[in-house]
Amino acid sequence: MRRKSILLLFLCLFSLWAVAQEKKPVKIACVGNSITYGSGIKNQFQNSYPGLLSQLLGEGYDVRNFGISGRVLLNKGDRPYMHEQKFRDLLAFQPDIVTIKLGTNDSKPWNWRYGKDFKKDLTEMLDILQDLPSKPKIYLCLPVPAVNSNFGINDSVITNGIIPVIRNVAKKRHLPVVDLYELLKPHPDYYTDGIHPNEQGAALIAGELYRTLTGNEAPAIITDQPFPGKKSQWEGFDRYDFICNARQATVVVPQKVAEGRPWIWRPAFFGAFPSVDKALLEKGFHVAYYDLTHLYGSLRAQRLGNDFYDIMRRYYRLSPKVTLEGFSRGGLFAFNWGAKNPDKVACIYVDAPVCDMLYFAKNWERSFWEGFLAEWGLTEENAKEFKGNPIDNLAPLAAAGIPAIGVCGDSDKTVPYELHMKIAAERYRALGGLMEIIVKPGCDHHPHSLENPEPVVDFIVRNQPDYQKKQVIHQRGNLANSYLKFTKEKKGCVAFLGGSITEMRGWRNMIQEDLRQRFPDTEFTFIDAGIPSTGTTPHAFRFENDVLQKGMPDLLFVEAAVNDDTNSFNYIQQIRGMEGIVRHARTSNPEMDIVMLHFIYDPFIPLLDKGIQPQVIMNHESVANHYYVSSINLAEEVARRMRDGEFDWKYFGGTHPAWDGHKYYAAAINRLFDLEWQGDIVKKTVQTHEMPEKPIDAYSYDKGTFVDIRSAEQLRGWKIADDWVPVVKGNTRKGFVHVPMLVADRAGASLSFPFEGRAVGIFCAAGPQACVLEYSVDGAPFKKLDTFTDWSRKLYIPWVYMFETELAPGRHTLRLRVTKGVGTECQIRNFVVNQ
Repeated sequence: MRRKSILLLFLCLFSLWAVAQEKKPVKIACVGNSITYGSGIKNQFQNSYPGLLSQLLGEGYDVRNFGISGRVLLNKGDRPYMHEQKFRDLLAFQPDIVTIKLGTNDSKPWNWRYGKDFKKDLTEMLDILQDLPSKPKIYLCLPVPAVNSNFGINDSVITNGIIPVIRNVAKKRHLPVVDLYELLKPHPDYYTDGIHPNEQGAALIAGELYRTLTGNEAPAIITDQPFPGKKSQWEGFDRYDFICNARQATVVVPQKVAEGRPWIWRPAFFGAFPSVDKALLEKGFHVAYYDLTHLYGSLRAQRLGNDFYDIMRRYYRLSPKVTLEGFSRGGLFAFNWGAKNPDKVACIYVDAPVCDMLYFAKNWERSFWEGFLAEWGLTEENAKEFKGNPIDNLAPLAAAGIPAIGVCGDSDKTVPYELHMKIAAERYRALGGLMEIIVKPGCDHHPHSLENPEPVVDFIVRNQPDYQKKQVIHQRGNLANSYLKFTKEKKGCVAFLGGSITEMRGWRNMIQEDLRQRFPDTEFTFIDAGIPSTGTTPHAFRFENDVLQKGMPDLLFVEAAVNDDTNSFNYIQQIRGMEGIVRHARTSNPEMDIVMLHFIYDPFIPLLDKGIQPQVIMNHESVANHYYVSSINLAEEVARRMRDGEFDWKYFGGTHPAWDGHKYYAAAINRLFDLEWQGDIVKKTVQTHEMPEKPIDAYSYDKGTFVDIRSAEQLRGWKIADDWVPVVKGNTRKGFVHVPMLVADRAGASLSFPFEGRAVGIFCAAGPQACVLEYSVDGAPFKKLDTFTDWSRKLYIPWVYMFETELAPGRHTLRLRVTKGVGTECQIRNFVVNQ
């Protein structure tokens, strides 16, 4: 703890020192044509000679490349440099030093016919530059040799016409000359086409300029790095430190780059509390830092940020959608730059961010307040009218649907949560924006981040455009009602109905935590109704008991594709079960939002790889379409990702996914939330979902329910075991052991069960000694049903057996008899009836 406190104190003192020490850099403008621009060089920012000179000079210098391809000095030539906007930009730059390397294109015959004006036009340019308020020192560079006569360029004109004029003018104006002609003459192989120097030639020019400007020999230049500058190691990854527009930049490169080349960008405090950055590097993200710490999210910071972003995109092909990461004051830039450039942002991660600069700066160090006023051009008097705070400029981000996540300490005295992030989150949501919050109890401003950064990392990964392209989400109807309940009533009930993939620790737990982060002020009731091995038929009959009797859901998740398929329910049963659940849910609560999920297991994979949708998913989808229920085809998504080589079935975890496998399920659900819960949803009111008058199947289990086993009559060889445990060894499922069971263990046992409804069956534990049942309804001839399943040898598996499903409404009587199958046992937990 003492070591961490010393580190934090050092960071604070360094920040104060940096504010005091920040000096204006020496501004160098490199004027020229395509050779200056870097034509023929793959990365002009990094390996053009101005780019290399910038890295050689390092901090304290702002080297800008003002080269324009094809331009000439001659004002009567085909493309006069002084007629270009870039020349006006050069003048506005107010350089301290100017290097001029023009003349190569002037040697073309159609330009050199005006050669007598070369001296006059060069003199005119010098007069304009020397009249600048910055009074720059000017270096005249002689053109490089033209090894070949490409593009009409004539080396004889360069040597006999242009160079003598440049030397003459330089002598009269007392200007230094940099002889690039003699420098490149021994190296005809340092060209791409005989006219444009390659990376080696550019390095030679940069080294000569460095020597001329500093008087020192240039250190060795490496031109084949993936990023410029000094290479080192950071947390086991390659790190590159370089200068961009006179400011420190750092890029850390992942060992294996993720699809789409995603990146996260810090504008302040590189390396502090880096758990998220390190985890993202492992996932293939680039981590970029560009030092804008002491610019308070100003307009100047935003312009510098624009340049840095453009460089990362153009020259290094990083994703067009960047993740912005703002710690403390870095939050000012993250929010402000994002608001100006929402089309360039994937998502925003802020940690104890400053969202109201007026409160923060006035209550912190005086130097911060003064620096803030100076940077924004404010005075003590007009500062109260400041409009550059993130809390006042969130609308563009919200309108663009940019998701944001914030991590804050509830005891932060430096940037209090209630005065910064909480206000920003409330305003963002009121604008229809997507904001998640993680509040750390008892935590001050430090430490930032989380010991386990998984929630933030998962948020960032799932919000990358290339990640989202493979998700298969079908939006139908809407999920507005649950959102409005969560936000306005501050209470919510969410139910999870499914099999073992829902029951196990995984996506359900993740979604519960994500909902708490999205709605930190909402009190949630979560109904965990997952039972292994169960599909839509048992779901439909247990829905009343396992869900509705525990609470009325505002939002229901239902999944059953895997178990409906592996348990060999036919298409009629699959539709009747799923429709029964949906229709029962919407009848019980017409405002209930429903999401249908389709998970993956082994037999689905070869079908999906051939472009064939599993029949069970199509059957469930027919119900989703009929009732306007949104669905997510996670089976198709996972199959796509495996085909694309993102992972294999073993990594995913198989039918019962590993924790990382479950993240793909949770990410897709969160994406649906994002699509549904943004924009003008805040203006909506709770509405009743439309219910189709006619069901798909008139015999769907929409009124399915449990009936107590004590309703059975005429028991012969059957008895109630109040705390049933198996006699024959076998595994059991939770909820199907140490509960009352109606049991029989010998052939000939019989009972009758009077009921009222359209269908009847049993919910039993079919184990190693499962029998064959003979059944009859209303005196019909007895039929046989074998209750032994493919899994019964080692497991008392929960199973619903339906006897008759298309009865006329009214009173009926079921008769059951036990006959020998594999064994003579039967354990009934519930009778099931579709009323």
